[in-house]
Amino acid sequence: MDHVVYLDAKARELIKLLEEKKSMLIRGAAGRKLPYGRVKSGDTLYLVENDGSGLIKARAVVNFILNSEKMDQDESRDLVDQYQNRLSLTSAQIKRWAGKRYLVLIGISGIQSVDPFHFDKSEYGNMDDWLPVGDIENVALRS
Repeated sequence: MDHVVYLDAKARELIKLLEEKKSMLIRGAAGRKLPYGRVKSGDTLYLVENDGSGLIKARAVVNFILNSEKMDQDESRDLVDQYQNRLSLTSAQIKRWAGKRYLVLIGISGIQSVDPFHFDKSEYGNMDDWLPVGDIENVALRS
């Protein structure tokens, strides 16, 4: 399964990943929302920054996945702290994610830059920061 994943441009997530200062992504919510339960080891992530460009600039492979059970705020903060060396979150990101009832931690490897390309978002009316696309070739817009 391929996924298009938006990264925090302000926190320089893509740069940190490419420079191998970061090897894990995080998502969380009060309930079980994407990508909870929908991403597996071996899946390919296509990475785009949330800077308005809409360009996929890199890809990576999922090598670790942790879908948390329902947690209280302290358990959630502890889990973020436990993986902070791989997450490399800014203080703003810690504030955003720590304390969520459900967290998804996604370890990645094999990150590599790709020739930037756009993708067809028309099937995704409710734009989220994690889009399971099946096969990237079905949504890739290349010239």
